[in-house]
Amino acid sequence: MSFTTRPELIGTFGVATSTHWIASAVGMKMLEQGGNAFDAAAAMGFVLHVVEPHLNGPLGDMPALFRLAGQEVPQVLCGQGVAPAGATIEHYRSVGLERIPGAGLLATVVPGAFDAWMILLRDHGTLSLRDVLEPAIHYARAGHPVLPRVSATIAGLADFFRDEWPSSAATWMPGGQPPAPHTLFCNPDLADTWERLLAEAEAATGREAQIEAARAAFYRGFIADSIDRFVAEAELMDAEGARRKGVLTGDDMANWQATYEAPLSVDYGDWTVWKAGFWSQGPSLLQSLRILDGAGLDTLDPLGAEFVHLVTETMKLSFADREAYYGDPGFYDIPADTLLSRDYAATRRALIGQAASLDQRPGRIDGLAHLAEAAIARAAAQGDAAAGIGSGEPTMAHLAEKRGDTVHLDVIDRWGNMISATPSGGWLQSSPVVPGLGMPLNSRAQMFWLDPGLPTSLAPGRRPRTTLSPSMAARGDGRALAFGTPGGDQQDQWQLIYFLRLVHGGMNLQEAVDAPLFHTAHFLSSFHPRAVQPGHLMIEPAAGQAVIDDLRARGHKVDVADPWTVGRLTAAARDPDGLLRAAATPRLMQAYAVGR
Repeated sequence: MSFTTRPELIGTFGVATSTHWIASAVGMKMLEQGGNAFDAAAAMGFVLHVVEPHLNGPLGDMPALFRLAGQEVPQVLCGQGVAPAGATIEHYRSVGLERIPGAGLLATVVPGAFDAWMILLRDHGTLSLRDVLEPAIHYARAGHPVLPRVSATIAGLADFFRDEWPSSAATWMPGGQPPAPHTLFCNPDLADTWERLLAEAEAATGREAQIEAARAAFYRGFIADSIDRFVAEAELMDAEGARRKGVLTGDDMANWQATYEAPLSVDYGDWTVWKAGFWSQGPSLLQSLRILDGAGLDTLDPLGAEFVHLVTETMKLSFADREAYYGDPGFYDIPADTLLSRDYAATRRALIGQAASLDQRPGRIDGLAHLAEAAIARAAAQGDAAAGIGSGEPTMAHLAEKRGDTVHLDVIDRWGNMISATPSGGWLQSSPVVPGLGMPLNSRAQMFWLDPGLPTSLAPGRRPRTTLSPSMAARGDGRALAFGTPGGDQQDQWQLIYFLRLVHGGMNLQEAVDAPLFHTAHFLSSFHPRAVQPGHLMIEPAAGQAVIDDLRARGHKVDVADPWTVGRLTAAARDPDGLLRAAATPRLMQAYAVGR
């Protein structure tokens, strides 16, 4: 075994891993007091809203894959909210928009995370709602040590908050100033919100009735009422540089709920890999595995230049298809069978040569060639523009700290229940705080296009094609794996690389996390202002100068990242004998795994 920054944790009782050490510790607390993986995950999710408010919030979104003990196939929990009834292309264009802002009220879809956590708890958890919410209430009320990145994000937007988003200034700058790094930071309005919700919930009798009462308070009660009033009255600055009103209403919230659905999967050697549907970018990882299956990865050094080149060129092809063909299957007939077929993958594999491609190359599917041409045209029209206030989602290898991202968690309990969840949205820098609630709205609508006829065209009730993308996999011998990462368009790049190194490199969970990562921004970004960087390849310097030089010689436009800045992977696994394993990235120095 090579040197790792931390040990791969091994135990039998339970493991919890996430992008913040406090959340991981809270997850373990839930397991210790008799809760299962789903209780732990929900408690972790609510704590992450508090301690990483620049990366996620209660009014954001949350897809998850979860597997019940004794079952072989996981389920998808879709906590991705939909476009409001008033979110039409005609309306957005009538207020002067050619693309949806990355921040501001018109970037908002129905908040999805809360309902997803509630139905998970209702159907599969065991602890009370109070047990699950109390850690988040504690850290919101008593305070938590504010991350330097949170402090820097608030400081960078301090004048904007004061001038344009006064409710955000009141929440994030108590006393009128940004909080200093590592000082105790409190969000009393958020604590009050959860206490009121608990009081209303606990007026009902029985665990399930209390969870249903909490759902009602959130989506049809005082929280929905506060959001409805705020959006109806506010006219606030957005990332396109104008003050505009939003369209989200209380009725939009009352008419939506989180759902379960079957995952998509492909086999890869003796593994099966599961992802969410084409409303996420998850199938791009499955497409990549189809292309790489039989491509000879077993003969390659998983840290070498040939591996990096082959995987990068594969991801360019998969993500080109993402831009052309992915969207909400409830509104568009996605060619899913073709995209995940071996025959189609073979045609895509044949396009990979020894030189880096600088072209956008979505596949040509019968009857849908116009979608491929439209995707190419969109990419050509965009270019590498600068994002507006609060826009975008970073690669985790950048110096500016104002842009939103995501969190991730994985939990496995002693019974074999497991979950991989990727909460996001509701970023403090991308949407104003709803007065009195202590939480900002989300900005996931920026995934949509204002051009009609596309799988990703804006339409009421449609899910945005999210970047959020948790993963699960299982080997033929029964080993099961839950893993994921924040990182926007990079999520299914870093996860692919991670999985391939586990499979082909013989690495343990932590070795594969610590290995040098890379990604490309060659394709159209999912985030405002939808930049394109043909041929781009970012790689960590630990890959070695020889690898970097080789990649440049192949035509890749290599951007060497600062050391230890690319990727925020976490993972957990269960072996056939019941041993549990967990790992977390050392990058950004805040993710941790806990277990025993």
